[in-house]
Amino acid sequence: MSDLVTSSVQSGPPPETAAATTPAAATTTSQDRQVGSMIAVRGLVKRIGQQDILRGVDLDVTRGETLAIIGRSGGGKSVLLKHLVGLMKPNAGQIWVEGQNIIALNERQLAMIRPKIGILFQGAALFDSMTVEENIAFPLREAGERDPKVLREKVRQMLETMELEGQEEKMPVNLSGGMKKRVGLARAIVRRPSCILYDEPTSGLDPVVSDSINRLIRRLQQRFGVTSIVVTHDMKSAFDVANHIAYLHEGLIYFNGTPGELQQTSDPILQDFLLGRSEEQR
Repeated sequence: MSDLVTSSVQSGPPPETAAATTPAAATTTSQDRQVGSMIAVRGLVKRIGQQDILRGVDLDVTRGETLAIIGRSGGGKSVLLKHLVGLMKPNAGQIWVEGQNIIALNERQLAMIRPKIGILFQGAALFDSMTVEENIAFPLREAGERDPKVLREKVRQMLETMELEGQEEKMPVNLSGGMKKRVGLARAIVRRPSCILYDEPTSGLDPVVSDSINRLIRRLQQRFGVTSIVVTHDMKSAFDVANHIAYLHEGLIYFNGTPGELQQTSDPILQDFLLGRSEEQR
């Protein structure tokens, strides 16, 4: 990692980030974000009980890029992800989705934003009582689609994309872990969102299946041009799929750079994480 990247990460937010919290600057940066960023996070703070989970997170995700968010277990990665679709509310800060600050939006207003963002939950979160076809079609039905032909065709397209042709009638209990992830992903993208959030997409999968999921993430990005945010502990996955990698450490983005910059870093905190090394092993 270059000295410039190291110093910018460790010295805290740049002056323009602090300025963005003022009303005048917020108007200006709102216009800027509409040009370049799919998602922008500024000064995000989240406390749960007495614990500070996020302590002022700043993050920009450019349209069409794949960002991997890494960090220790319990460090707030999934909490951050849930904030991006309004599933959790912060104590302070701003979240901009395609130029709109979603923090103050009510549920009805958020319902207009959420179709832009699909999310693959860690355990796929399939409905156990529904078939594969019914699971994938669920978001379409919720959006008001009732034509059986349209539903079948869109489900068919998703199953083809996921390489799951012929699995329409299976129940989740009869699917392997990798197949559940693919069905969950098909459900997340059936309405063609602009951004896909992945919460530990390779968790619990063997290396071969994990590799197939990583290939699928890359293929979706290339085929549909979607913005992707991947929360993962799997460094191989992070290096395989990401254009940029952000390291969340003690409630802040400690590092944000390219995979090559991360691989070259001599920073001891980053080295410890990359090597799986505890402080006692230094």
